[in-house]
Amino acid sequence: MEKIDLKKEHENLYKPSAKTVAIVDVPSFNYLMIDGQGDPNTSESYRHAVEALFSLSYTLKFAIKKSSTAIDYGVMPLEGLWWADDLSAFTADQKNLWKWTMMIMQPHFIDKALVDKTIIELQKKKELPALKHIRFEAFKEGLCAQILHVGPFSEEGPTVEKLHQFIEANGTLTGKHHEIYLSDIRRASPEKWKTIVRQPMKTR
Repeated sequence: MEKIDLKKEHENLYKPSAKTVAIVDVPSFNYLMIDGQGDPNTSESYRHAVEALFSLSYTLKFAIKKSSTAIDYGVMPLEGLWWADDLSAFTADQKNLWKWTMMIMQPHFIDKALVDKTIIELQKKKELPALKHIRFEAFKEGLCAQILHVGPFSEEGPTVEKLHQFIEANGTLTGKHHEIYLSDIRRASPEKWKTIVRQPMKTR
């Protein structure tokens, strides 16, 4: 059985330094995506979104593993795009106003037909309120700057500031704040959480 490691194949995107900011060009990938709004710490819709994304991703993984394709691969980490209609909501820590798109990247051999079929099958087996809101979509981020943050989410401020200062020295910020959650926060202690902080940019 063929085994693939997508994080290893795209190491420049999923293994950044925690010390220095790097510029990367992110190509188009296919994702399972779901949109929402609210505080990720307390929002039930956020919890349901994450649960549905992982349930569907793992179901797809095992379907491919058992199929004639017979490929084994690791499910990719959860990623989040974050923004607010009023950007002051971030600085004021008004998390109830935060908007988000949570997503998990899928291998190239996963297509919409398989996703649609798997959603129907999964709906029969599990009660997942957010499953019906998941979409399968290509997303190309393009030129970005990124850095690794190690520690709890509440201490990301200096890391984000360092990233933004780098971008402002080399160009301008564009797009949405992007985070990639490399750690299983249910098992790892907060001081060891690893999060890639990524921001689209334009160079001068």
